[in-house]
Amino acid sequence: MKKRGIGIGSIFYGTGYGNGFPDVSKAVAQLKSDGKIAIYVGATEVGQGAKTALSQIAAEVLGLSVDDIVFINEDTSITPDSGTAAASRQTYNTGNAIKLACEKLKRDILEVAKDYLGLNSIVGLTLKNGYVYPKTLPEKRVSLGEISESLESSLKEEAVFTAQTTEMDEETGQGAPYWPYTFSACGVEVEVDTETGRVEIIRAVLAQDVGRAINPELIEGQIDGGFAMGAGYALYEDLKIEKGKIKNNSFTNYLIPTSLDMPDIEKVIIEDPESTAPYGAKGIGEPVMIPVAPAILNAIYDAVGVRMTEIPVTPEKLLKAIKEKEMTYNEGKN
Repeated sequence: MKKRGIGIGSIFYGTGYGNGFPDVSKAVAQLKSDGKIAIYVGATEVGQGAKTALSQIAAEVLGLSVDDIVFINEDTSITPDSGTAAASRQTYNTGNAIKLACEKLKRDILEVAKDYLGLNSIVGLTLKNGYVYPKTLPEKRVSLGEISESLESSLKEEAVFTAQTTEMDEETGQGAPYWPYTFSACGVEVEVDTETGRVEIIRAVLAQDVGRAINPELIEGQIDGGFAMGAGYALYEDLKIEKGKIKNNSFTNYLIPTSLDMPDIEKVIIEDPESTAPYGAKGIGEPVMIPVAPAILNAIYDAVGVRMTEIPVTPEKLLKAIKEKEMTYNEGKN
């Protein structure tokens, strides 16, 4: 017999290292000879879309397209330390560092353009699409390439951003260990085969607080990937450690969800801009994964009335739990 159930899971998540650990990102912005802007950060791209989102932040500050940003990272010989690609911190931390560096560089560019154009102030000067010009006289302009050519050395600025975090009080457990926090909720419907113990996810919805959606398409990709990881955590992935040795040490027996195991996910992007974030954006790398397993376990309970407390919920484990419940029920009747 197949039974269906619905479950919900919700979480809050503090981004960054937290608990008073130094959470620092550095960034360098430089005007290149061809008029493009080079961004130097030690921000590792691990598939989360950091290069794209962080380039967008730089482009927004400088009124350029992403194609005008040369993003240089993952080379410790020429990039400043921007911290790890962990704790969902890169968009917020390194994004802030990039924004600060680009704002400083923009002011430098406007100062040079002021002299180049024979103006007495940078007030009213606009930097857009690679040109600097007074708002009231757009035809009086100079390109970033021309500005760069007029200089003996390139314009370059560095900025540092440190996230707010304090260590928890050991006596009271109180403190402000993280900033900012993000929130997400997941709902799933599952179908449980009571004869085999197999759980199938029928449909799902995941709502994620992103602060500000710098790139909605990347966010939706993060939600898809996070849901798959959460589903694998809940139903499939079992290292099976015995006497300190991993038994399932290959993808032959260490199962992960495939596209056939994934439902169509309704993705809900919640925008509530964070005032301390670059254009309001917060990191969501891990938060999109965390509520998935609780939602699935709650849905299993709703379907068959069995509360599973150990994951992954393999067919063998669930079938055993269902049979134990039936035995307890029958014994109670007798």
